[in-house]
Amino acid sequence: MLDTHTFETWITPLMVGGLILFMGFIIWDLAKKSKAGRFGTLMLFLVLGAGIAGYLFKVVVTWLMERGGV
Repeated sequence: MLDTHTFETWITPLMVGGLILFMGFIIWDLAKKSKAGRFGTLMLFLVLGAGIAGYLFKVVVTWLMERGGV
């Protein structure tokens, strides 16, 4: 039987990854509906995607610190 810790260990990265993909779709849809063009779409992904990049950076730094690599 699957215990709570194992379930959380597997489901959290999957759900966060799914959320990141969904946020990418939302940004793309926003650019399409607003007729942002290439430059506007690029800016939307850079600016709104910076939060996602910051979260991923935090995850990597936390993992490195827990491993004793930093």
